[in-house]
Amino acid sequence: ICKIMNQPIVFSVSDFVVVFNQTIDYAYPIVTIKGELSNFKISKNKWVYFDIKDQQASLRCFGTVYSLSGLLEDGMLINIVGSPRLHQTFGFSINVQSIKPEGEGSIKRGIDLLRSKLDKEGLLGQDRKRALPRTPQRVGLLTSGESAAYTDFIKIINTRWGGLEIIHYETQVQGDTAINQIISGLNRLNQVSNLDVIVVTRGGGSIDDLGVFNNEQVVRAIAASRVPTLVAIGHERDESLSELVADMRASTPSNAAELLTPEKHATVELTYQDIRLCLKKVQNFLDRQFTYFNNTNQSITTSINRHYDLEKKWLNAKNQQIKGYDPKAVLRRGYSVLRHDGALVKSSSQIRPGDTVAIYLDRGSLEATIDKVY
Repeated sequence: ICKIMNQPIVFSVSDFVVVFNQTIDYAYPIVTIKGELSNFKISKNKWVYFDIKDQQASLRCFGTVYSLSGLLEDGMLINIVGSPRLHQTFGFSINVQSIKPEGEGSIKRGIDLLRSKLDKEGLLGQDRKRALPRTPQRVGLLTSGESAAYTDFIKIINTRWGGLEIIHYETQVQGDTAINQIISGLNRLNQVSNLDVIVVTRGGGSIDDLGVFNNEQVVRAIAASRVPTLVAIGHERDESLSELVADMRASTPSNAAELLTPEKHATVELTYQDIRLCLKKVQNFLDRQFTYFNNTNQSITTSINRHYDLEKKWLNAKNQQIKGYDPKAVLRRGYSVLRHDGALVKSSSQIRPGDTVAIYLDRGSLEATIDKVY
């Protein structure tokens, strides 16, 4: 009840709701409230309903799933940002713009819930991780250009293996704006042709500072990257979920540069070792072939000589055999050849008494007249 000219003003319910909302919008357009989460529900994968409470009071809250920074469950300590609102039907509530776990215990619990969810989907499996190129040529770098992480990464890259093309996408690595910037950067770098790897990195910080890299949207964007990913969050104690879904994890930005590139001098020495090893293998091969050829040549020579000797003996035997059939050789052994009218006489039936025959000897010939035939 308000008084104007000492006269009370009586509001209708709807008018009071309008006046109340105008007043609260002016006094407290945005409020930040910390408390315990209870009665948490998600409806139709779009709307979020819950209560935030402490020991003395409880407030109803309403928002969309986009206001969530991670998975939540009842009993977690949370921090919400939103606008107080008196609804005509549902009464007073907080129209929530963002919901974050508050305190290390609640933050870790939210991370554990999301890790379990991702694991069930197979996004943490080793079988889905891709090998990074041994010597990448084009590297996408997603980090703040003013950070020590950027400076350290570039320095180590240039020291170990100069000449790489670094395509840097400027982004914040913590805070509310970082989530959309990182996702946008991943999408942009995935459109770059012939990109070998995307490096997402930042220096160390508290678990709250590193919350961006445990955000479900960021984690899923890294897991969905077409280009292989290397995530290096400078925090040795706890691995972020972004590191778990990446193809490779590095402990620091400097370590990421070391994993990504071989050390130039060591690579040259290894190359020389490989060359020496190859030359040694070639020499050993040639030595074996030389020995084989020598042995083969000796074996062939021996075989040819043996075959030659056998053939020579065979030819000599045949020659002797042929010589044995030579008529002159027969004559030299004391035999003679008898011819009658030029024909060779082989039987006494070919001759009659009184026939004249020619007798051929080894030396000379005779002519004789046959007296008797037996």
